[in-house]
Amino acid sequence: MTERVKLIWDFRGPNAQHIAVHHAKHLGEYVATEKLQNTIIGDEELSPVHHTAFLVVEKSLMDSLRETLKPTRGQLYD
Repeated sequence: MTERVKLIWDFRGPNAQHIAVHHAKHLGEYVATEKLQNTIIGDEELSPVHHTAFLVVEKSLMDSLRETLKPTRGQLYD
């Protein structure tokens, strides 16, 4: 199985949930435009004032996407 990474964008504050959901929508548009395959897009609540948007991609795409999309952080995805 191909190694994958989870690119993560952190949002904090009272509007964090709305911003994370909206950012995930734009990630979906980017994936469609670039015709990326085998991706997972979503948002998560870490606390009431800390939400994330994320994009899971193949590790081979990590460097180019990191430069283009500027995620806050990343991690290996199982």
